Amino acid sequence: MKQVAVIILNWNGAELLRRYLPTVIAGTDAAIADVIVADNGSSDNSLQVLQEEFPEVKVLKFDKNYGFAEGYNIAIAQTMYPYTVLLNSDVRTPQEWLNPLLDYMEAHPEVGAVMPKLLHDSDDSEKTMFDYAGAAGGYIDSHGYPYCRGRIFEYVEDDHGQYDDGPKSVFWATGACLMVRSQLYQDAGGLDKDFFAHMEEIDLCWRIRLSGSDLMMVPSSHVYHLGGGSLAYGNPRKTYLNFRNNLLLLHKNLPHGEGKKLLFVRRLMDALAFGMALAKFHFGDARAIIRAHRDFRKMRKNYTSQPEVNLLRTLPEERVNIITAHYLRGVKCFTDLKLSN
Repeated sequence: MKQVAVIILNWNGAELLRRYLPTVIAGTDAAIADVIVADNGSSDNSLQVLQEEFPEVKVLKFDKNYGFAEGYNIAIAQTMYPYTVLLNSDVRTPQEWLNPLLDYMEAHPEVGAVMPKLLHDSDDSEKTMFDYAGAAGGYIDSHGYPYCRGRIFEYVEDDHGQYDDGPKSVFWATGACLMVRSQLYQDAGGLDKDFFAHMEEIDLCWRIRLSGSDLMMVPSSHVYHLGGGSLAYGNPRKTYLNFRNNLLLLHKNLPHGEGKKLLFVRRLMDALAFGMALAKFHFGDARAIIRAHRDFRKMRKNYTSQPEVNLLRTLPEERVNIITAHYLRGVKCFTDLKLSN
């Protein structure tokens, strides 16, 4: 068995496969990794495209769409290479992108997962921006809002090497390209299928950290992510999943008392987001926020075991109030945050 399974989860993405899969095949060292497509019950011609145009790729066929989370759980359980890379179907990989990630994992057994630098895949070759979905590594602020080195809310930075200062410990790594020890993935419980999609990788990374393992961004590796390949930005379904899953994320992974206090604050903040959506006539988003809170109240009963440790107090990046920094102080770049140990 090779060391790494690079698993691409596909659902009705024949055109994305045609566009991006050739780069993954060409850029991945076949001596260390197999490229595998797990098809989530596609109803388009994805399987035909894979059979006729990419016969060298291994294919796992599922009977229905299990979602991003459960789809990967099934795929990893069926493969169980020492390492697995969860790779989105809209990611372009350059030559030798995988080798620095594997080398780092092999040299650092205390690290449970790593990510490359995530750049936006653009037709403009003169412009190199970070990608919204993970940029140069993710954190969670004191109120539970995810943000990244290279991306704070809607503002995404240009990459000019500002985060290339060696491997960096991060709170969460992007699910667009996440390399994880397969057994640790299983031991941590895998991705939470009830999330279905969005923030499920942050939840997994939080549990990996709770287990005592570190997560790193390795800037000597980079990939290019199109983004919005499943649900476009501004889609009310995406709004619903982001709001609901953020609440579940905090409820699951914070100590009960501290989580209860923080969730009360978040309800107030989400009420403000609801008002802003109405003011902008984004009625679909407003309804999505209401439904997210309603469904969270139902689903939280499924999670009755909370940790004793609040990881949001352990790193300076977690003690930031990103809303105040961004919307009141005008901070747009991670490097402009005033972090104190």
